[in-house]
Amino acid sequence: MCVAPMMAWTDRHCRYLHRLCAPNALLFTEMVTTGALLHGQQWHLLDYNPAEHPLALQLGGSEPDALAQCAQRAAELGYNEINLNVGCPSERVQKGAFGACLMREPDLVASCVEAMCQATDIPITVKCRLGVDDDDSDELLLNFIDTVNSGGCQRFYVHARKAILAGLSPAQNRSIPPLQPERVAQLKLSRPELQIIINGGIDDLTTALAHLEWADGVMIGRAAYHHPMWLRTLDEALFVDDKSGVQAIDILGAYRQYIERQLGLGVPLHAMTRHMLSMCNGQRGARRFRQVLSDSKRLKENDVSLLDEALSHVFEFAA
Repeated sequence: MCVAPMMAWTDRHCRYLHRLCAPNALLFTEMVTTGALLHGQQWHLLDYNPAEHPLALQLGGSEPDALAQCAQRAAELGYNEINLNVGCPSERVQKGAFGACLMREPDLVASCVEAMCQATDIPITVKCRLGVDDDDSDELLLNFIDTVNSGGCQRFYVHARKAILAGLSPAQNRSIPPLQPERVAQLKLSRPELQIIINGGIDDLTTALAHLEWADGVMIGRAAYHHPMWLRTLDEALFVDDKSGVQAIDILGAYRQYIERQLGLGVPLHAMTRHMLSMCNGQRGARRFRQVLSDSKRLKENDVSLLDEALSHVFEFAA
């Protein structure tokens, strides 16, 4: 069970909340580019809380040496896995010659994986799609998987859609190309020795459990962010025999304590509360809960009392 890397969403504060929701999930960072780390010296992007383990770093890049340097640093920092992004379809990523366009260059991806494997002992994995544009046949997909596997990758996270690089935005690429989970299942059948984790359109327990009849894992994307309590449902279904009955109030209470600690370290309140907005979806008072947490004036003032006011609208709660 994994929570997908999502740009502008799965930062360290989001991941801490998701860890509270899903104690057994593998969490992923947002994609971090090798350029930001090596040229921009933005090493703070690799900061995380120890509670986030197990945690994978997703890297964006296409230069083997640069990826190897970043992978080595990440391993030294204690990350559990390094994942190479070969699925992002954004125009900015294409200009950088990485992301989904790399599916057309399996030999280069294999070289990148091999360089990272030589630089560290932790698993090097790849997140990809079914193909790009008209280059999306099963034959091309198998060739990509086999070539990259030869570089040392044993685990593939496969978004069950192809990417359309010309004419669709990243948001459209998450919905317009049709889902084809049967092709991911066929990939697993063809290469049973590899670990194949399916991603895309998994937003209910029935779908997740059905995929797990053949897949090695499921990766949850937008559903994890928009309905974080569903992560708790899935986590308990997969890993917990004696259901804990943990409720949103329990998780938010723990997250409130985290927020107070982070405020003391100078983190702005809005950087953390924005990830809470969907926690109470479907409950009475959820709209008012979101409105209070979106009060820009009090957020700028780091007024932590707004947390208790927001919670009071959905729970019989007040600090």
